[in-house]
Amino acid sequence: MAYQNIFTQVQLRGELEAGVPLGPNNDARFGPFGTSWLMGKLGGAQIGPVYLGKLGLASLLCGFIAIEIMGLNMAASVNWDPVQMVRQLFWLSLEPPSAKYGFTFDIPLAEGGWWIAAGGFLTAAILLWWARTYVRAKELGMGTHVAWAFGSAIWLYLVLGFIRPMMMGSWAEAVPFGIFPHLDWTAAFSIRYGNLFYNPFHALSIVFLYGSTLLFAMHGATILAVGRYGGEREIEQITDRGTASERAALFWRWTMGWNATMESIHRWAWWFAVLTTLTGGIGILLTGTVVDNWYLWAVQHGFALEYPATGVVDPATLPGAPQ
Repeated sequence: MAYQNIFTQVQLRGELEAGVPLGPNNDARFGPFGTSWLMGKLGGAQIGPVYLGKLGLASLLCGFIAIEIMGLNMAASVNWDPVQMVRQLFWLSLEPPSAKYGFTFDIPLAEGGWWIAAGGFLTAAILLWWARTYVRAKELGMGTHVAWAFGSAIWLYLVLGFIRPMMMGSWAEAVPFGIFPHLDWTAAFSIRYGNLFYNPFHALSIVFLYGSTLLFAMHGATILAVGRYGGEREIEQITDRGTASERAALFWRWTMGWNATMESIHRWAWWFAVLTTLTGGIGILLTGTVVDNWYLWAVQHGFALEYPATGVVDPATLPGAPQ
């Protein structure tokens, strides 16, 4: 049977590497902590060193406070019963304030104030972590591609939990904290606004999501397939094309008539991943603020066919119905 290279066969062991010297105004690193056989099967066998720094420490602290607020509120909802906490964990939630409070911050803790507090600390944790990825990249002389890709996901998070509720004038439009409750919110959101499948930005987001998985699978499979020729040393293959990149390019030209390069495939993958959450956030932001019913919008713009008449009158179209 031919060697297919689908998991790490050989692990390197040597002197533990601490990394490049740190510049001024940096904190100390933790580690390295040794090597792991299991982690070596998945990637690099060395564990650490870890640079936490002031931004990382502040991020973890804010994240811990946010999780504590959510967890304690969920525990209180089951009367502090640990058994029920475990049994109902997937169904427990911390709900945003009701619509009667609008978009204000003067809200009693028990009626949504805890949700705002948890969201504030969680947002601070995420933004601090983003700043950490940006600063670490600059410190290492890298590009900031990782930080901006992370920023695209943060954009969607902020649209769901802050920007859209602010534009709608109500915290009640935000997503609850909880596993199944946030999935229920997603389903109800789509039904309420006429099916998100007719939202063109949602459609683009799904295209880029599926496209990302396809590109990831194609690239991963290609590099593994030419691993016997050193294809995993991609930097070398970019700067000095060898038999691995030539065979990979030839394979895709044979199968689909065109090939990406060893460098451009990573740009393709980056853009597809970034555009998944970027277009998704735009689609969510337009929902309720610009378009109230995506199905009717799709019919009006020739994007969808109108359902045949059934004789059932939509109560929303009757005189006196709230608009």
